[in-house]
Amino acid sequence: MTENQRIHPVVDMEAPPAPAPAVPRGSFKSEKGDTSQLQQPIINQPFTRTVPVMYPRPHNKKRSCFCKCICWTISLIILLLIIIATIGGILYLVFKPKIPQYSVDNLRISDLRLNFDMSLYARFNVRITAVNPNKKIGIYYEKGSRLSVWYKNTQLCEGSIPKFYQGHQNRTVLDVALTGQSQYGNTLMSAIQEAAQTGRIPLDLKIKVPVSVKLGKLKLRKVKILGDCLLIVDSLSANSLVRIKASTCKFGLKL
Repeated sequence: MTENQRIHPVVDMEAPPAPAPAVPRGSFKSEKGDTSQLQQPIINQPFTRTVPVMYPRPHNKKRSCFCKCICWTISLIILLLIIIATIGGILYLVFKPKIPQYSVDNLRISDLRLNFDMSLYARFNVRITAVNPNKKIGIYYEKGSRLSVWYKNTQLCEGSIPKFYQGHQNRTVLDVALTGQSQYGNTLMSAIQEAAQTGRIPLDLKIKVPVSVKLGKLKLRKVKILGDCLLIVDSLSANSLVRIKASTCKFGLKL
């Protein structure tokens, strides 16, 4: 009986339960209690980026005021240009200005001779017709005009147009006396006589006239009329009326 008797352990019901085996934080224990294979949970961590801190520059009041002044000045200049262009366009449409027209009617040689100092003395009389084609614009011919006759690159004589007013659509005939004295007269006279044998002597009549334009009752500032007339004459004999074979004139304005 003693051989068949078994010994069973005595369980103390009042004793506290045995502590569970420690499992690392964040690990999971399998159903069999095996902690040798632990699964680490995936934790979504937020993405972080380092952003440099920008500090504002100190405000420069003087520089800001200077920039504002420059901007205002440029804006005013542009505005003035727009206003001037608008007024000019309106005046052009209302008055429709045209450049005066000029023509050389005849040329008379009063004197052309050699002096004792071998200089060439010339006295010409030129008749010019000035036409104002404008319907609403008058022209004041001011002092300081200059007309000159050239043979190639040498000036023979010069004169001026008298001061006068030319009305709307007016035609005025001007007789202008030109006088002058040139050096190297012997050489110059020989060249003119040689050209006279061909019957074609080239002359250049240059015109520079300061004028003021009258728009209604308003008189504007002075401008200059510049002209260049290329003439072909048959001779330059003294005390004779020269025949003009060809004439080509170009005119423009200079502010």
